[in-house]
Amino acid sequence: MSDTRAEPADLVRARNGDDDAFNRVVGPLRRELHAHCYRMLGSTYEADDAEQDALLRAWRGLAGFEGRGSLRSWLYTVATRTCLDAVEAQGRRALPVDVGPSSPRAVFCDVPSHEVAWLGPYPDGELPRARPDARYEQLEAVELAFVAALQHLPGDQRAALLLFEVLGFSVAEIAEAMATSTASVHSALQQARTIVAEKVPARTQQQTLRTLGDARLRQVVTGYSAALERGDVDGLLTLFTEDVTWSMPPLPHWYRGLEAVTDFAVRLPLSSCGSWQHVPVTANGQAAVAQYLDGRAWSITVLTLRGERIAEIISFLGAEHFAPFGLPGIVPDEPR
Repeated sequence: MSDTRAEPADLVRARNGDDDAFNRVVGPLRRELHAHCYRMLGSTYEADDAEQDALLRAWRGLAGFEGRGSLRSWLYTVATRTCLDAVEAQGRRALPVDVGPSSPRAVFCDVPSHEVAWLGPYPDGELPRARPDARYEQLEAVELAFVAALQHLPGDQRAALLLFEVLGFSVAEIAEAMATSTASVHSALQQARTIVAEKVPARTQQQTLRTLGDARLRQVVTGYSAALERGDVDGLLTLFTEDVTWSMPPLPHWYRGLEAVTDFAVRLPLSSCGSWQHVPVTANGQAAVAQYLDGRAWSITVLTLRGERIAEIISFLGAEHFAPFGLPGIVPDEPR
């Protein structure tokens, strides 16, 4: 891999214990390292912790970086090993569709499940451009379908796939990073590709959104938000595919198809005693809205489109999801 190397002077200073020099060395890479940790772990907060832990390990072990490869590759090795430790400790994250069958009718007494480690949304602003030798764009590689599929892989397969197809590492570099053989890496890649191909749509959201165009996308998102705010079920249904799904982690129940989704929408969000307000955002490279109920943070809702219609709605409930998007816990005076 050909990477931009850190300035030698700063690297020398960092090895000698200069905090500022270390921050200058790693600063340009922090955003992409954080995204890598999210892909591995499926949680923004877990990614925060893993990134911090990885940088602490890198700081302590910087003297061991011999400069045979790039600093970027070495930092990814440290971050990957940190994430593998976390994967072993926590297991995989899931969405409601992974946990049980869909419900045909609205479940009024749905209780958050704390027995499941739930997948979370990711603020995708300022993600770096894809490397020329990587198969996946950076935004494609944080789409919910892709990150959810990764969670079905063992840690070693997850890491190998990301290092090879998202970050452009060679098989030899991956083998060195994971302290294994090239044969093991080839095997891990083969198994990972098979599982991911079964779970990820052939057409990515990036391809769909480019075809749709910004103007039409805004109309869909605005239409969804306005219909909820007005309590307009007919207006909402015109935006959905026939097989639309709607889930609200950490609530375990979810709904598939117009009949079930209509029953859910009419009985719960559209009949809510409060008023809805929406702020458009982007999450996981997809259209999304921050939803406020009676002025208070309620959910980050990510929309998956097929053509011009909404095929999947995932409403990540909880005010804790708002801070990573730079949003307050109460509705902003002037929505963005």
